[in-house]
Amino acid sequence: MVSTESLLAFAAMSLVVIAIPGPSVLFVVGRALAHGRRTALATVLGNLLGCYTLVLAVALGVGALVQSSATVFTTVKLAGAAYLVCLGIQAYRHRGRLRADLAAGEGEPRGDLRTVWDGLLVGATNPKGLVFFAAVLPQFVNPDAGNIPLQMMILGLIPAGIGLVCDTVWGLGASAARSWFAGSDRRLSMIGGAGGIALIGLGLTVATTRH
Repeated sequence: MVSTESLLAFAAMSLVVIAIPGPSVLFVVGRALAHGRRTALATVLGNLLGCYTLVLAVALGVGALVQSSATVFTTVKLAGAAYLVCLGIQAYRHRGRLRADLAAGEGEPRGDLRTVWDGLLVGATNPKGLVFFAAVLPQFVNPDAGNIPLQMMILGLIPAGIGLVCDTVWGLGASAARSWFAGSDRRLSMIGGAGGIALIGLGLTVATTRH
């Protein structure tokens, strides 16, 4: 139903997007720095569930629009691209605030289930994820194959899997190097600045693609 070409192309774009530190990554890193490996991994699991919740919402909602109206989808795509650029500009401008964002994750440790729930909420309300799935995911379906929502659900497994691996690496890395990672505001600022520039580039790419 979904071609190998579409799977590989979507996997490549998903890897680029997920590799950019965003709200979910910062949340995982913050929990890792504050509470260690176990809490970080529980947060990663929650993020995974939240990510696929977005996939289901987009597949069941936007998928029908893609099938019925090219004009509506183009509007969604351009709005999403503009929002990605705005997110990138904000991330770059506020790159010096990552210290405060990470500090917000500190406090008394919570149980594993509560930690998973917190991660799910962050993943499901991640604006970068929502815009990506709404504006980019539908471009990789094959309208002639039919059942567009199911195609989107299958494609959505790719970023979910990539996100699981990347977030786990971030969480384990941060928990293993807690003192080094949190010891420099400059390092945190560089992460935020690089992520902002990458988001701007992604938004421009989404806006100009003809796929």
